[in-house]
Amino acid sequence: MKHNRKLYIRYSAIFFSLLLVSILSFAFTKSDVYRELARSQRLINEVYKSIITRYADRLDTEKFTKIVINNILDDLDPYTVYMEEDEKEGLDLLTKGKYGGVGINLGVREKKLTVISPMDNSPAKRKGVIAGDIIVKIDELLTIEMSLDDAAKHIRGPKGTDVTLSIKRFGDDKLIDFTLTRDDITVKDVTYTGMLDDEIGYIRLTRFSKNSGPEMRSAIKNLQTESASRIVIDLRDNPGGLLQSAIEILDMMTPKGSTLLSTKGRLPESNKHYISRKDPMLVEDIKIAILINEGSASASEIIAGAVQDLDRGVIIGTRSFGKGLVQSVYGLDGSGKRNLKVTTAKYYIPSGRLIQKPGYIDEEVIIINEDLEDSLFYTIGGRKVKGGGGIAPDYEVEMPKATPLVLECWRKGLFFNFAQERQHRYDTYEDALTDVTILDDFRSYLDSQDIDVNTAGEKDLEKAREKILSLDSTNMDLTHAFDFVETFIIDREAILYDQEVDLLKRRLYLELVGIMKGSEYRIKESIKDDLVVLKAKEILQDPIAYTSSFIPDQETETISN
Repeated sequence: MKHNRKLYIRYSAIFFSLLLVSILSFAFTKSDVYRELARSQRLINEVYKSIITRYADRLDTEKFTKIVINNILDDLDPYTVYMEEDEKEGLDLLTKGKYGGVGINLGVREKKLTVISPMDNSPAKRKGVIAGDIIVKIDELLTIEMSLDDAAKHIRGPKGTDVTLSIKRFGDDKLIDFTLTRDDITVKDVTYTGMLDDEIGYIRLTRFSKNSGPEMRSAIKNLQTESASRIVIDLRDNPGGLLQSAIEILDMMTPKGSTLLSTKGRLPESNKHYISRKDPMLVEDIKIAILINEGSASASEIIAGAVQDLDRGVIIGTRSFGKGLVQSVYGLDGSGKRNLKVTTAKYYIPSGRLIQKPGYIDEEVIIINEDLEDSLFYTIGGRKVKGGGGIAPDYEVEMPKATPLVLECWRKGLFFNFAQERQHRYDTYEDALTDVTILDDFRSYLDSQDIDVNTAGEKDLEKAREKILSLDSTNMDLTHAFDFVETFIIDREAILYDQEVDLLKRRLYLELVGIMKGSEYRIKESIKDDLVVLKAKEILQDPIAYTSSFIPDQETETISN
């Protein structure tokens, strides 16, 4: 008994000694950090004060200060930024799920501010603004030199206030003035929900805001009333948003008690562990496919990564973006007008993988690089999954490259422009489908446009011509040879329409249905021949292919004799 007591006293002494050393080390480390901080701060202040007071030209202090702050942040990750009041609008849209405006999706077509589509039941829609309308003035301000962001800032404002849009409409010579009373515009995160067949439901989620959870819950319920036994969730080109919305959605499809995500940072409040806390709406018998691409980032990758690591569904598409950094917003002056959004932690999905791809920061400014981690991880069922940033799909679908003429028409907005002009000929979209003259007219329309199609090899030819003729510009044989190849390319471009006619027709009709019937109908049409959606249907309909996705790789053993 005495021996045990001595051991207890001895180990207690060792424990408290170690604890004291740790506390003192932490205190000294913290003290060192504050000393370094004070020394650096004095240096920055001296440099700043000297420039403001001694520089040959008088500087605009406010603008110069903003430049200095942005330069300080330049060598950090692209998500650590200084924000002033008007730059917080996007953040407010995510956290509030709405903004004060008139409900217009804007774009630039032929350098003109154009209505891509009015939102359903919005002030713009109710007053008669239509797709294709060109906004010439906003409250007497000409839009000719305005950026999209500037135009949006002028159109948006407090609920109940008015804004006047002067619009040029196809077929009308005079400007039409629309005085619109701003309202709360709720942005839809779930842009389409529907059945792909009798068993497979489809949901497209385009962002993660305050509205995402309720909208996803409603979408799932709607599909359940349609007896969906398989679900496709399309997260392609979804840049992310609120972390809490991603966790809320994962709660709808993962077993209760599952580890969903961890965040790790230097501050105690940055280290968090997220676990699913509710019984899922989508029970285990419901098969799930998540669609991703290189535009799927942040919250999209949290969902795709957790579903993959928990063997809850298959991931289809191409590798995601690789954005796994957590930001926190700090007020700088107490007024809410100036804020600093700082990366304070990193996302880790259930297998332990870091979502963030490497190379996001200048490594010279980091004392210790903590991202040198394992590249191989395992799902809950023992499957191998790779780290290194982003989420690699279980089934990769290689997307076809855009053909030259289609790409040029898309880049210049010619599909939209022609469809916007053409819509006035039809009472319904179905009338457009039966119009036998539309393709011939579209070809004539393209002939009238200044289209510069870069076919394969054209740029290389121009570089070779410049380089060789700079050495000998008098060689007529070389000149004739280049002219011959150029004529061949021009002849090739002339037959592009016939080669791409089916793709051109498809794009044209997608623009028409979007303008005439709305964005939901456009999505419904576009997924009919979408290769990634078709692959998802194939996997979900094949019980062996779906189940085999979760079988761990078999280790092969080699025996030498």
